[in-house]
Amino acid sequence: MIGLDRIIENALAEDIHTGDITTLAVVPDKRTARARLIAKEFLVLAGIEVANRVFQYLDPTIVFQAIHHDGERCSAGTVVAELAGDSASLLQGERVALNLLQRMCGTATLTARYVEAVQGTGARIVDTRKTTPGLRVLEKYAVRVGGGINHRTGLYDGVLIKENHIAAAGGIEEAVNRARAYIPHTMKIEVETESLADVTAALTAGADIIMLDNMDCEMMTRAVALIAGKALVEASGGVNLDSVRRIAETGVDIISVGALTHSARAMDISMLLEAE
Repeated sequence: MIGLDRIIENALAEDIHTGDITTLAVVPDKRTARARLIAKEFLVLAGIEVANRVFQYLDPTIVFQAIHHDGERCSAGTVVAELAGDSASLLQGERVALNLLQRMCGTATLTARYVEAVQGTGARIVDTRKTTPGLRVLEKYAVRVGGGINHRTGLYDGVLIKENHIAAAGGIEEAVNRARAYIPHTMKIEVETESLADVTAALTAGADIIMLDNMDCEMMTRAVALIAGKALVEASGGVNLDSVRRIAETGVDIISVGALTHSARAMDISMLLEAE
């Protein structure tokens, strides 16, 4: 995973800094131990190899055995991994490994709930750029593990003309024309719309994807009929688990959900250590 070691290095430096005072004071040198990572609630596992990498980055002699793997559903009490090695290394890596693992499991678990909620409708659940700074690669990976699909990774790999771009460019048609002249022919153009008039303008301009932003289901249904397959249709804004099924049933192709990454609750996972 590109950039993973940099994420881990920064997280460990933030936590350990000049040294783990408690471990240095309390744990005898060369004391070995075994440890287990245990799910304390139901979760969709995501990030088990990220946790492994934290410990390997600290101490390559630590033995990490994944008992379960990303994408598996784990019930409360499930041992997801077993570790063995130097006690100090296990203790120093514990919090960083758990922080990343718990957060990734939270995103995967929440994503799976959204995917299950729209099953059978044909709509796909996608993420957004509303990610934790520095952790986007991990959170977007966790979305995929949960059954969702990634939207653009960042500002550099997709054109999404939003209301502020439209205002700055002088209108939807002008913004689309400028984008079309700038990008390669292999790249698609998405336009955010807030009304049926905007949808018509985006269609006329030749947008490849039309985002229906914060529309109610009645208006979305009318917009889908207006678009009539001439562009992919994305619903966005105010999506939650109570509303996502109704939104999917309007006929949209894609539903983007910022909550997958900005509001996912970290799952409860603990590490229990036993000195040898």
